[in-house]
Amino acid sequence: MQNTAEDISNAASGHKANLSNPNTSEASKAHSKEVLDSMPDQPFYGKEDQNASKNPNQVAGGLKAAINNDSIPESGKQKAQEKLDDM
Repeated sequence: MQNTAEDISNAASGHKANLSNPNTSEASKAHSKEVLDSMPDQPFYGKEDQNASKNPNQVAGGLKAAINNDSIPESGKQKAQEKLDDM
C-alpha cells in the first residue's frame, strides 16, 4: 500500500465497515478499532491539492456557461457570477 490520501481513506473505510459487520469476529473488530485509533483525525477525501491542477480559463468558461444556461436557477447564476468576479 502506498499511503496516498486515497489509500488511507480506503483502508479507513474497510476498517469502519468491519466494525459494523455482524459476521466478523471480535478479534477482527478489535484490530480494526486499533488501526482506526492510530490513524490521524483528519479526513482523507479526494486528491491532495485538487485545485492546483484546475485550468483557470476552463473554470471561467464553465462559470460563464452556467450564468447563460436557462436551466440554472437564478441563485446558481448569482453564485457563479460571484465566483467569476473573485477570479
